[in-house]
Amino acid sequence: MLEKIQEFDTNLFVFLNGLGSETYDKFWLIITNQLNWTPLFLLLLYLIYKKIGTKQTLYLLLFIAILIAFTDQLTNAVKYTVQRSRPCNNPDINSFIRIVQSRKSFSFFSGHAANSMAAATFLYLVLNKHFKYFGFLFLWPLIFAYSRIYLGLHYPLDILCGYLVGITIGFLIYKIYLKAKARYFPV
Repeated sequence: MLEKIQEFDTNLFVFLNGLGSETYDKFWLIITNQLNWTPLFLLLLYLIYKKIGTKQTLYLLLFIAILIAFTDQLTNAVKYTVQRSRPCNNPDINSFIRIVQSRKSFSFFSGHAANSMAAATFLYLVLNKHFKYFGFLFLWPLIFAYSRIYLGLHYPLDILCGYLVGITIGFLIYKIYLKAKARYFPV
């Protein structure tokens, strides 16, 4: 059963990765770099500050930092436990896939997918009542994580599992945030 899942995952990766072309490589390299998302993060920070004020924004940032640190540490622990090679390092496929970027670290599960989905889930749960179209925030982790397949760094299952972990952590941190907020910021 596991072999069938891995075979499907590899075949889906080869298909999705093969959709790329040199014309778009630079675009996807920009997308995959977290620093290039800084304008979006700064815009979000400004909008959040305008809606909930300084103290609650700082409190929210504290929880985002905790969320990212926890997600990142869990991701690394799983990667070093599972030790799945990245597609770019898989000798069975790396001769015919598009490798735009290469890493020596392990693949399962995607930290980009987990962190971005955890942050998006948490922010959505906290702020969706303040912003009319805040659900569009979920486009960020979708685009961000697809870049990892495009570049040859992650299999689709790495992304999917990263999303599931991210959603779970985002939800759990949100619940902790609500309890802490009720204690320190009573209405």
